[in-house]
Amino acid sequence: LEPRRLAARAAAERMAFEAGEPLGTTIGYRIRGESKTSASVRIEVVTEGILTRMIQSDPELPGISALIFDEFHERSLAADLGLALALETRAVLRPDLMLLAMSATLDAAPVATLMADEHGDAPVITAEGRAYPVDIIWPKAPLPAKARLEPAVADLICQAASQSTGGILAFLPGEGEIRRVERALAGRLPPDCVVMPLFGALAAAAQRAAITPLATGRKVVLATSIAETSLTIPDITNVVDAGRARRSLFDPGSGMSRLVTTRVSHAEATQRAGRAGRVKAGKCYRLWTKGEDGALASHPAPEIAAGDLAALALELAIWGADDLPFLTPPPPAALAEARKLLTALGALNANGKITPHGRVLAAMPLHPRLAHMLAIAGKQATPLAALLGERDPLPGAGSDLALRLDIIAGRAPVPSGSAPVLSRIRTEAKRLTRGLKNGANLSPAAMLALAYPDRIGQHRPGLAPRFVLSGGKGAKLRDHDPLAAAPYIVVASADGDPTEAQIRLAARLDESELRTLFAAQITQTQDCTWSRRDGRVLAQKHERFGALKLTSQPWPDAPPETIARAMLSGVRQLGLSLGPKAERLRKRAVLARQAGADIPDMSLPALMDNIEDWLLPHLTGIRSAAAWKQFNPEPALRAALDWGQMQALERVAPGQFTTPMGRSIAIDYDTDMPQIDLRLQEMFGTSRHPSVAGQPLRVTLLSPAGRPLQVTTDLPRFWVGEYLEVRKEMRGRYPKHYWPENPAEAQPTLKVRSKMGQK
Repeated sequence: LEPRRLAARAAAERMAFEAGEPLGTTIGYRIRGESKTSASVRIEVVTEGILTRMIQSDPELPGISALIFDEFHERSLAADLGLALALETRAVLRPDLMLLAMSATLDAAPVATLMADEHGDAPVITAEGRAYPVDIIWPKAPLPAKARLEPAVADLICQAASQSTGGILAFLPGEGEIRRVERALAGRLPPDCVVMPLFGALAAAAQRAAITPLATGRKVVLATSIAETSLTIPDITNVVDAGRARRSLFDPGSGMSRLVTTRVSHAEATQRAGRAGRVKAGKCYRLWTKGEDGALASHPAPEIAAGDLAALALELAIWGADDLPFLTPPPPAALAEARKLLTALGALNANGKITPHGRVLAAMPLHPRLAHMLAIAGKQATPLAALLGERDPLPGAGSDLALRLDIIAGRAPVPSGSAPVLSRIRTEAKRLTRGLKNGANLSPAAMLALAYPDRIGQHRPGLAPRFVLSGGKGAKLRDHDPLAAAPYIVVASADGDPTEAQIRLAARLDESELRTLFAAQITQTQDCTWSRRDGRVLAQKHERFGALKLTSQPWPDAPPETIARAMLSGVRQLGLSLGPKAERLRKRAVLARQAGADIPDMSLPALMDNIEDWLLPHLTGIRSAAAWKQFNPEPALRAALDWGQMQALERVAPGQFTTPMGRSIAIDYDTDMPQIDLRLQEMFGTSRHPSVAGQPLRVTLLSPAGRPLQVTTDLPRFWVGEYLEVRKEMRGRYPKHYWPENPAEAQPTLKVRSKMGQK
């Protein structure tokens, strides 16, 4: 097993050359869309996906005595699955099956344990291959954070070309960087240097040319990580390493993958440097400093930990077991999302079992999304499937897929620089057509919707080109994109941002197409929700497709309790504006609780936490912010207290104070402590200061004219102290009123002296 088609082909060709016989005699190969094999072949080199199909078709693997997993350190999803299936086959059906995992940089111990049999861990064999010393050349300073790496790589290539007569292999993250470095090198290299690109999407003939010796001159190969392992490019004695790799990260929540450029790991950097020491001593020019080298990860994360698991979930369903011996188990959340997608595509039934349609999808060498599209739409969908499997041939030309399909079909001119990728797309479309029948007559957008039912976008209200996707996430187009005003689109490619993805490729979808394709998935729902924008409860009936609301109309007979629950959400947003009566009751309850009374917590946070318990039964008929503003929640708060708790409240923090004359006056709880205001004469005869909730009641004593004379929390002390000065002053100002010498024993009164029978 080889991880890449180029490596599989090259390995088979090399072994056939060493055996001195034509390819396909004893050594053959099988890769997607290409094979060279025969009945006499003893050693067959295949890509990992081919192995999966072989085991799934016949788990006993008849006629095969050994499986060799080459470059296992790359930890592709297919390699991890292939080894897990092979271990199951060995354990249950083929105890004689020999398994070998090979790598130059693998941490061998965990793999040896995984591959253990009844005799213990698998033996670890160390074979020191022929390698020449490689001198690592470090830069003096790190590359500035905002500097582009292409000019720096081009400079290092020129430096290597001037310091050596050998070939040069430069590692770059992707095709875009390769093309930019290629342009940057124009006219700068010695005349014997021939620049050749090498990346996965390159045509097979161009790939072969990049790894084949030149008759004259020397090569400067600009490659992605495709050249990191398995390949020996003759005459390479210099490596220039940009220290970057492009990886696909999958977000299970959005169902989208995004390509990110990351630093390489130590293992990858070691592999790359080793390319310079295959034929003789060489040099490796690195674009990062020795200090930065210490921060590199030891190994790259396995694809199973961060990749799209839809294809894996499909294979597991076909195998019929989840507990396979994986070196790294698939993350449960990502696996659950993958199964959710497969169920939506009809590949799994409601019980998670494989369906006949799922087996059809698994037989196609495509992602289950695209396989589902081809299975239904047939031949007409192959250009779209091929386009989605390639890089965008028109970057920066807007998101509309229709323009790309017109160019592929020859209905529009080919833009400058797009011919190579368009040629690859047409070739792949032709290959995909083999064995397919004509399917349903669908528009490109409808075909795309088959592949991406969770990415059908509905334009959000407003002018901005923002969409809500049927899977529940958000996405946006650039302001002047041709699809910016489309009511419905299908998103084929986006940047994978978990909050609001930037759409790269999409197609305009008619609502009628959506309704036809997904009639069985469109549901009728009813809901009451609080509308912040309208400031009221909206009771509506909807037609829904996933997270999309296709239509909405009023729900006039919505149950009152349902409306009340929606209003409760509004109250949570509007806040508890209790009003004076309810707020006074709340403060009394808080004071009483602080004083030890057995009363529920009525602090504002507690009321918000328990709002459903005490407020919901009283919200009937309230359905707007205006109505809430007029609502008095005091009865709801009172209803939250039982009879005993109300008695405790009145005893500890009463609402009224009874004066010595028997008159009731309201206690003010709105200040920092409870207080009352009353005429000084009304408190005569009070020898003990009144208290509320275990603390003194603040008493403001007023003159006969109602003006404050004294504020006190200790009446007995006041009577024998400040009162003497007050009496002296007030007797002259209010001679008709009663100002006794001993107020603590005097009769309380609101009358003047003459009516009290005093002179």
